[in-house]
Amino acid sequence: MLEIDAVSKRFGALEALRNVSLCVESGQTGCLIGESGSGKSTILRCITGLVYPDRGAVKFEGAPIEPKSVQALRLRMGYVIQEGGLFPHLTAYGNAALMAKHLGWDDARIKRRIEELRTLMRLPEATLERYPRLMSGGQRQRVGLIRALMLDPELLLLDEPLGALDPITRSELQTDLKAIFSELKKTVLVVTHDLSEAAFFGDFIAVMREGRVLQQGTLDELTRAPADEYITRFIQSQHPAVAPRPEQVS
Repeated sequence: MLEIDAVSKRFGALEALRNVSLCVESGQTGCLIGESGSGKSTILRCITGLVYPDRGAVKFEGAPIEPKSVQALRLRMGYVIQEGGLFPHLTAYGNAALMAKHLGWDDARIKRRIEELRTLMRLPEATLERYPRLMSGGQRQRVGLIRALMLDPELLLLDEPLGALDPITRSELQTDLKAIFSELKKTVLVVTHDLSEAAFFGDFIAVMREGRVLQQGTLDELTRAPADEYITRFIQSQHPAVAPRPEQVS
C-alpha cells in the first residue's frame, strides 16, 4: 500500500532523510522508532505531501504523491499527532466533523458516523460538546483518532500519538488502538520513541538514526541479529531484559 523508495530530504544544511526505503503492506502496522531528529516525522510529512523529497519517490497504492495528486490522496489518509492536534475553538464534535462538512456530507450522515466512531473509541457522549481545554489528554487523543477515521481512510499515520499521556491512560489506549486496527483492517504507520509500544503495535519496527533506516524487523529479529552497534545500545537503553549480547552484533 505504501512505498518509500530511496527518499532523501534536506532542509538547508540539515540532511533530514538519507536514501530511505520502506514498504508497508495492506493491513500491516509498521513502527518508526529512533531518537528525536532521526527523521521519523519527516517521513510522515513526505507521505502526506506536506514536504516533497529532493530525491526518490513516495507512492500510495502505486500512485506517486506529488502536487497534482496530493489533495485526492490525503482524503484516503488519517493523520494524528501528539495531543490530537485539535482546534481549540471547536468542540470535539466540531473537530471530528470538520472535513466531512468541507466535503458536503449532510448533518445526519455526519452524526451517524461520529456516533459509530465515538462508540468504537469508548468516548463518553458528553465529551462531544466539550472544547479541547476541558478534556483530558486521553479524551483529546480519542477525539483526534475519531477525526482521523471520519472519512474511513485506508492508511492511518500516527505521530507520537500517546507520548504525552500518563502510563495508565497510555496502556488503555494502546490496547484499544490495537483492537481497532485489527477490527477495521487499517494499514498503519506509527512514529514512537517507545520500544515496548513499537513491539506491541508493530508487525515490523524500523529503527532510524540520523535520517537513515538502520534496520527493519520484529523486536525478536532486532534483538537476535542487530545490524549495528547502535541497535544494541538503543534496545539496551529501553529494554535491558532482551538486549542483545555484544557478540551478537554483526
